[in-house]
Amino acid sequence: MAFTRRRFTQTMIGALGAAMLPLHPAAANLVEGRDWRAVSPPQPSPAPDKIEVLEFFSYGCPHCMDLNPVIKPWAAKLPEDVTFRQVPVTFGRAAWANLARLFYALEYSGDLDRLNQEVFEALHHDRIKLFTEKDVLAWVTSKGVDVATFEPLFNSFAVETQIKRGDTLVERYRVDAVPMITVGGRYVVVGQQAKGFPDMLAIADDLILMAREQTVAS
Repeated sequence: MAFTRRRFTQTMIGALGAAMLPLHPAAANLVEGRDWRAVSPPQPSPAPDKIEVLEFFSYGCPHCMDLNPVIKPWAAKLPEDVTFRQVPVTFGRAAWANLARLFYALEYSGDLDRLNQEVFEALHHDRIKLFTEKDVLAWVTSKGVDVATFEPLFNSFAVETQIKRGDTLVERYRVDAVPMITVGGRYVVVGQQAKGFPDMLAIADDLILMAREQTVAS
């Protein structure tokens, strides 16, 4: 399902030190290489007390469109110690850079939740080209976005900074295909035997357990 470019639980610490229990049963069933692969080197979280889940994606990826309505309700139910963030990739493509710019501008304008899935559908169902600023502005206007507010955001330094940060994350996580889901800066969901996106998100759930136990143990 890729668009290619391509609990350890710690016991109470007593006078004699710490004892470790086996992995949570669900997480113990995961197989490296089949269900997940390691991020090397591990990447730090912006919030050390949180487990960060990243979804690298592009509006230009049809599989990302199919994942989006599945991952959104999943992300909304994540535990309080888990954060979720979508990172649009560019892969050095000018068209995809404008799609990333569209994502961040919608986020800053407050229209992302309303229009996120609609961007996918416009591209892949309605065959509307959203690869240039002119086309993007025409489309967002048709969706009731205040273009006088949106246009400066689309071309803003803040959006450019976000795109550069995203490109840096792509390099650090060695992203070569999307959608790609990472957990805790340590794990990438592989899901070779996954029969669909719900199976992949179930793996992500177990990787969250592993990441939490790694945090407790460190």
